[in-house]
Amino acid sequence: MKLWDKGYDENQRIDDFTVGRDRELDLRLARYDVEGSMAHIKMLQSIGLLTADELTQLLSGLESIMADINDGRFVIEDGIEDVHSQVEFMLTQQIGPIGKKIHSGRSRNDQVLVDIKLFFRDELRKISEATRALFDELQAQSEKYKDVLMPGYTHAQVAMPSSFGLWFGAYAETLVDDMHMLAAAYQVANQNPLGSAAGYGSSFPLDRQMTTELLHFSTLNYNVVAAQMSRGKTERCAAYAIAGLASTLSKFAMDACLWMCQNFGFITLPDEFTTGSSIMPHKKNPDVFEILRGRCNLLQTVPMEVSMLTTNLPLGYNRDLQLLKDVMFPATEQILDCLEMMRFIVGHIQVKQDILDAKIYDYLFTVEDVNRLVLSGVPFRDAYRQVGEAVQRGEYKPTREVHHTHLGSIGEQIRTKMDQAQSAIKGA
Repeated sequence: MKLWDKGYDENQRIDDFTVGRDRELDLRLARYDVEGSMAHIKMLQSIGLLTADELTQLLSGLESIMADINDGRFVIEDGIEDVHSQVEFMLTQQIGPIGKKIHSGRSRNDQVLVDIKLFFRDELRKISEATRALFDELQAQSEKYKDVLMPGYTHAQVAMPSSFGLWFGAYAETLVDDMHMLAAAYQVANQNPLGSAAGYGSSFPLDRQMTTELLHFSTLNYNVVAAQMSRGKTERCAAYAIAGLASTLSKFAMDACLWMCQNFGFITLPDEFTTGSSIMPHKKNPDVFEILRGRCNLLQTVPMEVSMLTTNLPLGYNRDLQLLKDVMFPATEQILDCLEMMRFIVGHIQVKQDILDAKIYDYLFTVEDVNRLVLSGVPFRDAYRQVGEAVQRGEYKPTREVHHTHLGSIGEQIRTKMDQAQSAIKGA
């Protein structure tokens, strides 16, 4: 069954090629297709295109289909093109020809747009919640290890004293920026395209404000052409938000791989979180961080895939856009998986104490000693030269005292920033 069936059979090879993985991928859209249909038929009844009795029958049928979806019984059968066709086919089987009325005033274009936007709205909420859970874990580790010092580096050279609290806290605050990107993508998705039909509106007196309220969109795409243009734009915004998160996770994973190396030895994982070598009995490999790094690096290519699919398409719907599901649906699964694994593993990181006692970190304290001289009245340039010349002569002896203050770098200020960033999604 095809919603566009006009009484002739399509070539099977063409059908297989153009449908692609839609039957598989559309299963993730099924509940949203039913939700959109329920809102649409309520609106149709309000403008006189359905009777109250017809609405009751249609809603009952759609509720039955939703129960199948929730119980995992819903399938897109062979010969059915997509989720929209399957829902209408099942509804017509259950209640008869009345089921065919649900498509009045709609095109498959705005139907899939509604499904996609509802899907991304939910997925971005889930991703934001997983991001917040990782943030809270990083904050807990930051507080736990705020007084444990570690070396800081610039140009991959020993630079100044840092702390594990600052390291964990830095990634926590970086997630705030990622949350802002998620919130921006959420706002783009949270607009109702239903009623735009094929992108040029409908001659039916559709009440688009009513469906906006029923589907809990914050607003609607007023311009019907703009509504169709949002296909691809919604995915692109979500892709950039996912890639931003992936960049943060990948960088942390790289740090962890480096810090676990014996040449550094800053952190460890319990043995059961590592893997071994088939020939080297001493190996305890950080495979979990390596796989996280690899997956997140691949996720950073997603915006380019979306961009290449959507660049320079002519105005209006084009079938190329169908392929966005092949790119974006796995991406939402992958980023959630990576966020949840990172949260799990961060809570098991163990840090090494007294790292800076080693002689190789003597030069970490040069800035502290310059500042100490300045505070005693020595001009900065003279103090800098004095310490620098002692280093050059091999006579520098560090005081190993650290007096840094970092306003709000660990604690409630960062948590407040995250609360504010997340509220744009939670409060929507």
